[in-house]
Amino acid sequence: MRWAAAATALFAAGGLCQLAAAPPWLWWGLYLACYAAGGWEPGLAGLKALRDRTLDVDLLMVAAAIGAAAIGQVFDGALLIVIFATSGALEAVATKRTEDSVRGLLDLAPERATRLTADGEEIVEAATLEVGGVILVRPGERVGADGQVIAGTSAVDQASITGESLPVDKQLGDEVFAGTVNGTGVLRVRVTRPAAETVIARIVAMVEQASATKARTQLFIEKVEQRYSIVMVAATLALFAVPLLWGAALQDSLPRAMTFMIVASPCAVVLATMPPLLAAIATAGRHGVLVKSAVVMEQLGTVTQVAFDKTGTLTEGRPHLAHVRVLPGAGLKEDEILALAAVAEEGSEHPLGRAVVRAARESGLPLPLAEEFESMPGRGVRARVGGRLVEVGSPAHLLDGGDDIVTALEDGGHTAVLVRVDGRPAGVLALADRVRPGAAAAIAHVTAVTTAAPVVLTGDNPRAAQRLAAQVGIADVRAGLLPEHKVKAVRELQDQGTRVALVGDGVNDAPALAAAHTGIAMGRAGSDLALATADAVITRDELATVPTVITLARRARRLVVANLVIAATFIAVLVAWDLFGDLPLPLGVAGHEGSTVIVGLNGLRLLRGAAWRRAAVLPPRTARS
Repeated sequence: MRWAAAATALFAAGGLCQLAAAPPWLWWGLYLACYAAGGWEPGLAGLKALRDRTLDVDLLMVAAAIGAAAIGQVFDGALLIVIFATSGALEAVATKRTEDSVRGLLDLAPERATRLTADGEEIVEAATLEVGGVILVRPGERVGADGQVIAGTSAVDQASITGESLPVDKQLGDEVFAGTVNGTGVLRVRVTRPAAETVIARIVAMVEQASATKARTQLFIEKVEQRYSIVMVAATLALFAVPLLWGAALQDSLPRAMTFMIVASPCAVVLATMPPLLAAIATAGRHGVLVKSAVVMEQLGTVTQVAFDKTGTLTEGRPHLAHVRVLPGAGLKEDEILALAAVAEEGSEHPLGRAVVRAARESGLPLPLAEEFESMPGRGVRARVGGRLVEVGSPAHLLDGGDDIVTALEDGGHTAVLVRVDGRPAGVLALADRVRPGAAAAIAHVTAVTTAAPVVLTGDNPRAAQRLAAQVGIADVRAGLLPEHKVKAVRELQDQGTRVALVGDGVNDAPALAAAHTGIAMGRAGSDLALATADAVITRDELATVPTVITLARRARRLVVANLVIAATFIAVLVAWDLFGDLPLPLGVAGHEGSTVIVGLNGLRLLRGAAWRRAAVLPPRTARS
């Protein structure tokens, strides 16, 4: 920016001296100083690109300015340099807004925290906090780490992480995030994640990673750009040489050729794609949706149908144990069956398994260590407990034939989990889960955005799945699916011509997340495998963000198309004017650079908070229905 300002000042001084009839050497000197101030950076960048056998528009612009000075049009050349340097500075400022929006996330996490020790309080670097440590968060302070409240109550403003507009009440057992702002109460928080793995750190890392990627459209444009540049230079040389061969004057041919080279340069086309996509990524990141690359943001904009996992996705993912039923001939009591199942499930990541373990601990049952633990995704778990082989999982896979108890529980809306001991069915655990708040509204929004009814893909029993789907407004339910069956279901939908986004959270969802056009993981309770496999992660675990980010991606794609149209129109009009009319060099430069700035700023419109709020609004037709 400072070099552009210097070039502008020198140009203005040269123009005033020229108008005041000052000696030519004075205003020529000022104009040449303007060349040096505004042209050295793009000229150096262009020479470096040329060394790598790449034609760079920066070098072409500087060459055109030098050519203008060579034929005595030093004013036009200086004006070209000023406009080019100024537009480059404006582009840099606009692009820096995206980078700042990412770096701003880093500033949310406090550098220091108050750690509680046996000797009292101590101020430490937040980065040094270890899992299991306890920190004190006073009123108005930022929370120093992701953790769980172990004492105190307060309202915490977590808009920076989850996008929630109102503070959220926190009490014993609730989760808090690093970088959120404490209200009027005092909280004691046990650290649950190291600094490098906090939600805010993951947001920054993923958004920075996404910013380093290029969308397919951008890669295609860059591939075409090099060939186009070669053709453009050849056309420029022809436009210069042919008239000279036919007797035209140098003062006429050179300006026309230089003007053509400038207005035909594809600067605005190259800048058309990435600013909208990166702005959308940054905006989504600020509202709790981590989109891993520009390619993913581009893909999200083409989604035509959404498939949802059930447990942990449409539901809260925290089912509770409702009943324990002992099967005839088991020879065990209810507490014994629950304890055996809990020990076997200790190493499981599945929400149903965690619910069993939680229920056993709340009942005060002893839980010895299991041996030979084995997870069977989609089927359950197996382990040895006190010498017994305990299997816990789906009745469909562990029970030969039907069972009246299982049927009755499933008909009542419960999820039945069978416990088998030493190969014999011993008991059935009945678990119930709750639908996520706002799930029905989110499903309606998804339907409105994609114009296709969503699908439920779940490994749960059909009756429980149908009951839940009816509550949220989904008619197409495919239940009792193993991981490979979910993949098959996704591919069947895609074979029908739809672009499927799968939303899931568990280990058994990972293969389908990878197979889908776009995989979206529920981040707060999602398994590490699902988070690693997914293309996007929802850290706030709110289904409403699914249609919102799809809408935002579609708007980004529309801006890309609009930018390409703007850029192509400017190039076509200016080139035609130069070839068939008399386009002045300064006007050609102004038109070319103006289109570049317009395209860049247009792409960054999605950085505004209003872009997310508009994307979260239901389409008018759906809102009226």
